[in-house]
Amino acid sequence: MDLGIKGKTALVTGASQGIGRAIALGLAQEGARVLAVARNAEKLEQLVAEIEAMGGEARAIPADLSRGEEVEGILAQAQGFGTVEILLANTGGPRPSPAQELGAMDFRQAADGLLYPLIRLVGGLLPGMKAQGFGRILAVTSLAVKEPIENLALSNTLRAAVTGYLKTLSREVARHGITVNTLAPGYTLTERVTEVFEYRAKQQGGSLEAALQQQAQQIPAGRLGRPQEIADVALFLLSSRASYLTGQTLVVDGGFTRALL
Repeated sequence: MDLGIKGKTALVTGASQGIGRAIALGLAQEGARVLAVARNAEKLEQLVAEIEAMGGEARAIPADLSRGEEVEGILAQAQGFGTVEILLANTGGPRPSPAQELGAMDFRQAADGLLYPLIRLVGGLLPGMKAQGFGRILAVTSLAVKEPIENLALSNTLRAAVTGYLKTLSREVARHGITVNTLAPGYTLTERVTEVFEYRAKQQGGSLEAALQQQAQQIPAGRLGRPQEIADVALFLLSSRASYLTGQTLVVDGGFTRALL
């Protein structure tokens, strides 16, 4: 299936590993130019080399999204590729912790990593998308926006804020041919999920392997997801074919979430 994004430019944050990396590779396979953003420069260069080896075009932009000046640097570098028509916003989650152990500064720091960089990127890229009459904005969040996860108070709060911001934005820009959605993965085999389950295993006095197995047994599909499975859904949402799908949160979790909507 031709997704209709060949020749378009995609900015992908959190592209060095996990779900972000899988989406960046998928976009390149569809013929999009990829601007890959993450803090780990070495992993980014490995990704760029892999994309170029398959005939694609990519650029590594090492940056820390929690620093406002570095977000401005990302936007400045992106201008060298022309208009960015696709924004895939993917960031690692903040540290696990129960709400009662957190203060206002903890939530402010989490917002610096999860919410404010997205707002800055959107603000910088929207004018070009409007001028082109085409844009795709997709944020990777978490199933926590449907069912908050125990001991992930920071993520539960800020992922919900991202969802509210993008839902509001979606109604404002739809007439310009710009879709805005969020993708909420369930438990997926990534470095982030490993971190969460290491915390859970420590709290329960068990092993990481036992904690992962226990979780898998609670998922109707009987296993955790793979980054590529999340990426496949993301690619459709970022495609020309998803032109009438906007303002939505799509959960990809193997059937784990019990929420009706």
